Amino acid sequence: MIEKAADNVRILSAAMVEKAKSGHPGGAMGGADFVSVLYSEFLNYDPSDMSWANRDRFFLDPGHMSPMLYSILSLTGKYSMDDLSNFRQWESVTPGHPEVDVERGVENTSGPLGQGHTMAVGAAIAERFLVERFGDWMAHKTYTFISDGGVQEEISQGAGRIAGYLGLSNLIMFYDSNDIQLSTETNAVTIEDTAKKYEAWGWRVETIEGNNIEAITGALHIAQAETEKPTLIIGKTIMGKGAVTEEGVCFEGQCSTHGQPLGAAGGSLKKTIDNLGGDSENPFQIFPDVEDFFKKRNEELIAAAAEKKAKQAEWAKANPELAKKLEKFFSKDTPDFDFSKIEQKAGAATRGASATVLAAFAEEVENMIVASADLSNSDKTDGFLKKTTAFTKGDFSGAFLQAGVCELTMAALMNGMALHGGIIPVCGTFFVFSDYQKPAVRLSALMQLPVKFVWTHDAFRVGEDGPTHQPVEQEAQIRLLEKLKNHHGDNSALVIRPADSEETTVAWKMALENTKTPTALILSRQNIANLPAKDRYAEALKAEKGAYIVTDTEGTPDVILLASGSEVSTLVAGAELLAKDGVKCRIVSVPSEGLFRSQSKAYQAEVLPAGVKKFGMSAGLPVTLEGLVGADGFVFGMESFGFSAPYTVLDEKLGFTGQNVYNQVKKLLA
Repeated sequence: MIEKAADNVRILSAAMVEKAKSGHPGGAMGGADFVSVLYSEFLNYDPSDMSWANRDRFFLDPGHMSPMLYSILSLTGKYSMDDLSNFRQWESVTPGHPEVDVERGVENTSGPLGQGHTMAVGAAIAERFLVERFGDWMAHKTYTFISDGGVQEEISQGAGRIAGYLGLSNLIMFYDSNDIQLSTETNAVTIEDTAKKYEAWGWRVETIEGNNIEAITGALHIAQAETEKPTLIIGKTIMGKGAVTEEGVCFEGQCSTHGQPLGAAGGSLKKTIDNLGGDSENPFQIFPDVEDFFKKRNEELIAAAAEKKAKQAEWAKANPELAKKLEKFFSKDTPDFDFSKIEQKAGAATRGASATVLAAFAEEVENMIVASADLSNSDKTDGFLKKTTAFTKGDFSGAFLQAGVCELTMAALMNGMALHGGIIPVCGTFFVFSDYQKPAVRLSALMQLPVKFVWTHDAFRVGEDGPTHQPVEQEAQIRLLEKLKNHHGDNSALVIRPADSEETTVAWKMALENTKTPTALILSRQNIANLPAKDRYAEALKAEKGAYIVTDTEGTPDVILLASGSEVSTLVAGAELLAKDGVKCRIVSVPSEGLFRSQSKAYQAEVLPAGVKKFGMSAGLPVTLEGLVGADGFVFGMESFGFSAPYTVLDEKLGFTGQNVYNQVKKLLA
């Protein structure tokens, strides 16, 4: 029956692509045998409760093989034939590169190759972390499916290395090795021995005939029994298995079926469907015996899940406090934490202020995992690490991941942890290296995952490290996500650049409370003078509206000075000079323009009234503030890459001084 289910998947996949007139049928047809075995015999989940926390997860890496995933899930009852026939159409639940939809069985958004299986590694780490704290009763497997492209993408290096190092035996990856890519055969671009590569990383590797049901079943049994290593199953599959031409000639193994419907590629959908035992006049149907087979499988899965849930109930009764904690972990509620008790050192670098908060989190926020890309003592995530331990093989009692030098991998791992659930993921690196992370940050935004990105060394003040390490354009780039809405109508990310140590505490408060989208914290390397206030923390709480008045003047100001981060204290110094000339200044801190733009029009007008000249200062590109300053103002910012020198020299040479604020404002008001 599994063979017939696989043929059903092949028919549905090919028909979906043909009807949509776009897609990749070949790979879906080749991988059909594996997913049919997986879903009919191995994947444990509850069809009546798809978000059950202890389910096995299946992460698809190659998004172009979504027809395969939609098709197998239709056999399980999660998609209708209408859903499949509307593949890639407006408002369809089958959009193509699948978007996360847990209730239908889609665990992750996939598309950019390599990220899907890396998210699976993150989910497997999350599972080990939780099992360590609550017991083996909640152990489960993470399966993932990768293609040639995913193996070739550089991110696979980091994912393979980390999974092997940590000995993630709960991770099982099927490599659909069909030797065909979109424009060439794989032998045109690589001669590597993939099996040896993964073995060198500490994986168990099984190489099988990837369209052989018995071979797939045997390999999965071996992988499930493995207790020391992650398992890679290299399945030598046939691209477009079952495809034929109009004349009935075999059309398997063709490059063209990787990226085109069968008809456009040179094959025949009608003859292929006939060849696979389907009805070419009505391809969108599930074979009756296959439908009955999966209905029975669903009943078995529901019964097995009920048994496991009963065991959990017994455990919860015996361990009420732990059960309450577990429920809290998987809820969307913000952890209880009193930010007012954080004692910050005045005049600290905001990365140091962040370390103070993270140290407190390590003792109280028990489901937080923090990672760093070999920079923990510089991005100051070591504030957290000093209160815990790093993960090692067989030991997940700590809560820190030393990811090594792999920023993109690390970000995708965090996405996987967030997708798994029960975890608050945090990762840190230098802001300039956010360039390596943006593909994963984009998916965080698209999937609405509350990952916390800590980016330090926020500006040219990195100094002697030179222009290669000085983020000049990065803030302008990441703030675009504040302007881009997700599919729920919210800003797709929260980006915060705090102005001093107390505002950093508030920034972390905002980050922890943001359970809907990713949060980016942009933090300084150098010390920053605290902004003036009797109770600075109480004043800094106003940052929760994205922008607020730091200091004001009586009556209408002559000019409003606005900035984020360390430039706000520079404005304070400039305002003191301007006051000597009788210029009335209002100073506004804008840690998050996107959040500020989400406030009422009345509040925005109260902070930045029309008709008053505005001066902005940005250590990044002027565009970061131009929308707020408007046409009647001016933004002083960077217009080139940075230079190598001590940051105090750079401030002077580049004009980021109180004196230059004075000069620029006088020119603006002249």
